[in-house]
Amino acid sequence: QVQLVESGGGLVQAGGSLRLSCAASGSFFRINRMEWYRQAPGKQRELVARITSAGNTNYVDSVKGRFTISRDSAENTVYLQMNRLKPEDTAVYYCNAVIGTGNYWGQGTQVTVSS
Repeated sequence: QVQLVESGGGLVQAGGSLRLSCAASGSFFRINRMEWYRQAPGKQRELVARITSAGNTNYVDSVKGRFTISRDSAENTVYLQMNRLKPEDTAVYYCNAVIGTGNYWGQGTQVTVSS
């Protein structure tokens, strides 16, 4: 059983910053990669950022230069530092962990950016 618990969402003005956290717990050997997705109302869920066990990162074009994903492997925690937020970043943000052949999801955390 693997559990992911997210925190750090909230309401912020455009140009502001938020930091999301996602902590994984349970019985597993190693997390292959951790990812942040987001889903805005009426839109499909999209991959925002990814970090592998080797520390390699990828970002969707719309957040490059503004968002930074990082992880604390010892704590099985992944972070998403979001700077210069825009109203179009408003969405529910979900954490995903790939462990072996399984995908595990957090419950989601709301991020709202006001103009």
